[in-house]
Amino acid sequence: MKTLTPAERLIVAADFKPDTMQKRGWVHSQVLQLANILKGTGVYLKVNSAMRSYGHDLIDEIRSCGLKVFADLKLFDIGETLATDGALLRESKPEIVTTVCTAGIAALRALKAELPDTEVLGVTVLTSLTDADTQVMFSCTTKEAVLRFAQVAADAGIDGLISSPKEAKMLRAKFGTLLSLNTPAIRPLWTVVAGDDQNLKRAMTPAEAIKAGADRIIVGRPITQSQNPYDAVMRTIDEIASAVA
Repeated sequence: MKTLTPAERLIVAADFKPDTMQKRGWVHSQVLQLANILKGTGVYLKVNSAMRSYGHDLIDEIRSCGLKVFADLKLFDIGETLATDGALLRESKPEIVTTVCTAGIAALRALKAELPDTEVLGVTVLTSLTDADTQVMFSCTTKEAVLRFAQVAADAGIDGLISSPKEAKMLRAKFGTLLSLNTPAIRPLWTVVAGDDQNLKRAMTPAEAIKAGADRIIVGRPITQSQNPYDAVMRTIDEIASAVA
């Protein structure tokens, strides 16, 4: 993996949910408004629900604002379907796309074969889940599940992982630089997220996550709910820079 600048280590999650009075066009406008605000910063913009609603053309719209695009689609299906997903994404060339490690080695390989120039990341265990959840779902602890699914990603030959920052040190020790580590559940000290649905036991600050071994951090509501998203982004980039200095 190439050396990343502090700005390239930040992925901003453009997650907007319309209320009962707003239509999906409002979400589209919010994503592009944020992209224009962050023009020139060098960060990635992550889209998931908005992209499912508006399609691959949203990638081109975001890129026209000078930002790298993270297509957080969490693709999950049999190998043939993931190969088709990859073939359809190839035209838009998102810099990053996500799949789900539980799809299995063959399906992950099929997706990566169609996207040789896109960084394919495997989601391990959602950051909202607790040990109680993973015991019910996978009959093991959160950390054991993360390691299990990370091994699937490594065996499939995809490029990296999505996991909470609490697992970054463990994953770095296990896999070295074989897989890039990309961590949601980032909560800066300068913000409080109302109604937070993250498992805060698995969350870290930007600096803590980078020092733990994360290549990139994913920050959504602390930025998008800020009164000044640009300032929040620059503050986060500065914190990343201080952590890698």
